[in-house]
Amino acid sequence: MPVYEYECPACEKVFEMQQRIADAPVEICPECGGPVKKLISMSSFQLKGGGWYADGYSQTSGGAGKNASSGTAKTPTPTPAPCQTGESCKSCPAATSSS
Repeated sequence: MPVYEYECPACEKVFEMQQRIADAPVEICPECGGPVKKLISMSSFQLKGGGWYADGYSQTSGGAGKNASSGTAKTPTPTPAPCQTGESCKSCPAATSSS
């Protein structure tokens, strides 16, 4: 169950209440009976580590990751350079280096 934090402006008391998400917010201070306001406090929930994205689930080539060895990721087929297909390409580095 989530813990919500409230503050009473009348008596300046800050308190926490454990409530279900469906419960109505607290409106009355348990100390003085005055109106309270709900505070936005820092969450204790943290994600640590590389995360699913960095672990390889997004990789399409076989890299180090959880999905790399499962065979579900497919490597895209590279398009051959024009000089490798028999076409002429004067600006292609592969064509100029073999001359």
